[in-house]
Amino acid sequence: MKKQEKKALTLKTINKSNVWDCQENDIFRIWEAAEKDSDLKDNSRHYIDIIKSAFDIEEVKIDKPEIIKKYEARGFKVGQVKIDENNKLKWAVKKRPIMRVTDLTYENIRHISTSKLLEVIDRNFGGGWDSLSQSIQDIIESGFDISTTTLPKDRLRKPGGMYEKKIADGFEVLEIAKGMWVEAIFAKEKPEMEKPRLKYEEDLDEPLDEDDLPEIEDHYNDPDDDDDEFDEDKLTEESYRTTFETEPEDLNLEAEEISDDYEG
Repeated sequence: MKKQEKKALTLKTINKSNVWDCQENDIFRIWEAAEKDSDLKDNSRHYIDIIKSAFDIEEVKIDKPEIIKKYEARGFKVGQVKIDENNKLKWAVKKRPIMRVTDLTYENIRHISTSKLLEVIDRNFGGGWDSLSQSIQDIIESGFDISTTTLPKDRLRKPGGMYEKKIADGFEVLEIAKGMWVEAIFAKEKPEMEKPRLKYEEDLDEPLDEDDLPEIEDHYNDPDDDDDEFDEDKLTEESYRTTFETEPEDLNLEAEEISDDYEG
């Protein structure tokens, strides 16, 4: 399933989830685009916290070529950012790698490929799906459909079996050897469900005219249809109504039985 095209991110639209779609150069680009915004200085700490959820940021305090090269050798991108007219910094920025299952979060799970996920699981000491904690399994399953099976090695790829059907259905597979048996972990990205939007939320960039807003009827002072008028006769009748119906002769028989029991 092809993912929908996403709008270019800005400082005002990034969050701790979509920031994982960015690369180091994107961070410098979107920051530069926001440098003219008057509220950048007041909100810079907020933006930096979001970026730091997916990137390592170090301030380059000694701006010399040999220092820059050392950062670049470590995989950092170095560039200048402006907080305000009197505050310009040089940053070294590097996206945090997802190498271990403990690096997986609800924020980044939908921003890695199926192949990358299986690579990370395989790196978890080869223990298989059940070796993962329940919290990690929950994170993975929030972004991927997961199925597993463990079979003797010679039966795993049996024609018409689960392996063949899952591959045909678009799953990728990780095989983990366990002696003469093999655990197969099948994974496929879940389609992203787009949240339904109200008609008047479709384009927040356009201001709404009062004439375009729906008319809301005020029924606050209307009588409640569920509240019937007070009927004293009906209330008296309901209050004294017996909850069961019995023939008179049956009541006489029950009274005689009680009397006999009492005398006995």
